[in-house]
Amino acid sequence: MADGPARLERAFRDAGRPLYIPYVMGGYPDLATSAERAGRLAAHADVLELGIPFSDPLADGPTIQAAGQRALEGGTRPEDVIEIAKGLAGGPPVVLMTYVNIILAAGERAFCERAARAGVAGVIVPDLPIDEGASLRAHAARAGVAIVPLAAPTTSDARLALIDRRGEGFLYCVSVTGVTGGEVRVDDVLSAFLARARKMVHLPLAVGFGVRTPAHAAAIGAMADGVVIASELIRLAEVAEGDPGAAVDGFSREVLDALSGIAPAEAHAGR
Repeated sequence: MADGPARLERAFRDAGRPLYIPYVMGGYPDLATSAERAGRLAAHADVLELGIPFSDPLADGPTIQAAGQRALEGGTRPEDVIEIAKGLAGGPPVVLMTYVNIILAAGERAFCERAARAGVAGVIVPDLPIDEGASLRAHAARAGVAIVPLAAPTTSDARLALIDRRGEGFLYCVSVTGVTGGEVRVDDVLSAFLARARKMVHLPLAVGFGVRTPAHAAAIGAMADGVVIASELIRLAEVAEGDPGAAVDGFSREVLDALSGIAPAEAHAGR
């Protein structure tokens, strides 16, 4: 099976600039539309994050919660979202965003093997602490799927050290203490957190939560290896007149333009 951790790290190493990591909620507003939107975003993305809807998404703010609820009401199942990932074969690495209960319900081994067969490179599990989930991590490793760790400004040095030992693919750096959908503050707190993470963790750093504009992306890209944009893409599609896909395409091009002149972070370049 494909080596997801290596594919993700290679994407960061070879991009020559900070990565653009857009998010799609699988099944929102329906399966066909989300698959089409994922395909359009994959044309711009360096890594694509694909959400599996869940009834109690503790890390998600109101925009993603509402999208996930609509997807659930439409009957979207985890396997449907994994099929969307399968349809993106040949494109950028895909990481699934899901929660532990989804994986346990499917069975850890079955979930990881199904994801690997679909070409999924990694899985982000916000409610899986780095010091838990040994069985899931073992199944994921055998399947060749990275379990992508998360850290926030409140993460201790001890936990960052554990992430350094166990983490794969990249480190998802949560920009704020809270949920998705607010607005990021590119300030001394974020800068100090990223500098601390850079010093302690060998993985590339991708920043998410509250990134809403190309200017945000550029400011974060100057400090990190990648930028995750989620809620803003959902909002853009909801308010767009005419073709929502065209609005998302245009925004993605602006983000890539903002990132294009930024060299890879010195501490990670060449790894």
